[in-house]
Amino acid sequence: MTSEEGQKISGKVALITGGSRGIGKAVAAAYAREGARVFICARGEDHLARTVNEIRDAGGEIAGQAGDIGKAKDAQRIVGAAVELYGRIDVLVNNASLLGSRVAIADYPIADWEEVVRVNLTGVFLLTQQVLQVMIRQRQGSIINVSSGVGRTGKARWGAYACSKAGLEGFTQVLADELKDSGIRVNSVNPAATRTAMRAEAYPDEDPLSLPAPEEIMPIFLYLASDESAGVTGKALDARERMKRGK
Repeated sequence: MTSEEGQKISGKVALITGGSRGIGKAVAAAYAREGARVFICARGEDHLARTVNEIRDAGGEIAGQAGDIGKAKDAQRIVGAAVELYGRIDVLVNNASLLGSRVAIADYPIADWEEVVRVNLTGVFLLTQQVLQVMIRQRQGSIINVSSGVGRTGKARWGAYACSKAGLEGFTQVLADELKDSGIRVNSVNPAATRTAMRAEAYPDEDPLSLPAPEEIMPIFLYLASDESAGVTGKALDARERMKRGK
């Protein structure tokens, strides 16, 4: 049985970065289950292939391509492959990110800083810029930027990750204002603590079973992909709030 959100995303095309595992994989599965045509990208070919096969075996329409969104040529290639296959992109979920070192700024490795910012912020810019060429022609679309609590309130020893997510919040606001009359909406989502490999890496002593699984925070992603959220733009939203409402 499909949900009310699901009926509204049936036939939509969604591109999801970092879609082979964790929250990205859960979004891909939820969208495919509710009738969207899904295209995912990730850096690891093996994980990407497994996710594509799992969702196809469950009856979803999905394809994918390996690549590094922090490289301009890869971003162009990924978006080009999605458009060549499906003809359009209605939803972009900018989910791919790196955690980086958990040390104080004074001790933060320069190479780590540059790599995290390259993927978490520059990669979002590169991929979004390519997708905008499609969405602007369509005069419609939804861009969902996966943020973090530390991107809204910085905390010690979150370094480049927190700073890149704060940059993502600024990117969301700038882009939403630029596109306010275009039919394209842009919002950020804070998943909060979720049972993912990245969370386990950041908090190795935490009991993962105390956290919601990625599948449990999908209502906000379904809402933002659907026409129900038309007119909602420039917002910093929290996945847990929508999860509590159960839709």
